[in-house]
Amino acid sequence: MEDITDLLNFSLINIDKPAGPTSYSISEFVRRVLGLKKTSHMGTLDPKVTGVLPITLGRACKLAGYFIKHDKSYVGILHTHKEQSIIELQKLIDKNFVGKILQTPPHRSAVKRAEREREVYSWKLLEDSENGRDFLFECKVEGGTYIRKLCSDLGEIVGGAHMGELRRTAAGIFNEDKIYSLDELEVAVDEWGKGSDRKLREMIISAEDAIKKVLPVVQVEKRVIKSLWTGKPLFLGDVIEVPNFKKGEIFAAFCGKRFIGVYERSNKVPRSIQTTKEIFGRSEFVYN
Repeated sequence: MEDITDLLNFSLINIDKPAGPTSYSISEFVRRVLGLKKTSHMGTLDPKVTGVLPITLGRACKLAGYFIKHDKSYVGILHTHKEQSIIELQKLIDKNFVGKILQTPPHRSAVKRAEREREVYSWKLLEDSENGRDFLFECKVEGGTYIRKLCSDLGEIVGGAHMGELRRTAAGIFNEDKIYSLDELEVAVDEWGKGSDRKLREMIISAEDAIKKVLPVVQVEKRVIKSLWTGKPLFLGDVIEVPNFKKGEIFAAFCGKRFIGVYERSNKVPRSIQTTKEIFGRSEFVYN
């Protein structure tokens, strides 16, 4: 069994973020409790927003970008400034805010305020309040979509609206099936300090297991591991089964169960003139 310290330095944990603290402060709390040099959160949540907040640990922070771009799901409350019909409001949403949309990030955001295209896969109103001004909703969107802005943009059509409560229920491969509160993490770390790491092991997701779920996997020959560890390219002759990747496609290289690194597919050469010395992929991250 892998030593728990080694596991912590290349793994992830799915934290159930409470309302109040920032995503950064949650990440820093996890870092201090686990005694790590570095952690990073994947997908910033507003302080008031709760739910799924995956944290990368140790060297896994270098892989955060491969997880963070994936789809997100939420449940929340839409508050309209005037009484609305849930049926008519849903029609407006379906017409104007489902599918590919253009969205400008809100003033308080970590990115440049420039209009950009995002996709809203679904936005469903589940029920309304007696006064017809509060609506429970669920939505699934492309990563980087601002739910608060969706609500306010809808408000421009109906005479005002804003987001009330919001909870993220899924972020890529992470959801509420395996999620832990900060209190649960502290208890697990306390037990670890007393000699039992069982609870902490249950919480941790190895980076090797996680990367397989977001990137295609290529198996490489054992004889080239040392060469790849130095950052050298992956040659066609090093790949056991050659997949039909497009130029620029990102993939994970493994030797059996052993994770080697993340690579980008180089120029594709027609099969008729392929050679074993053709560069198949160049390294973006090497784990050694």
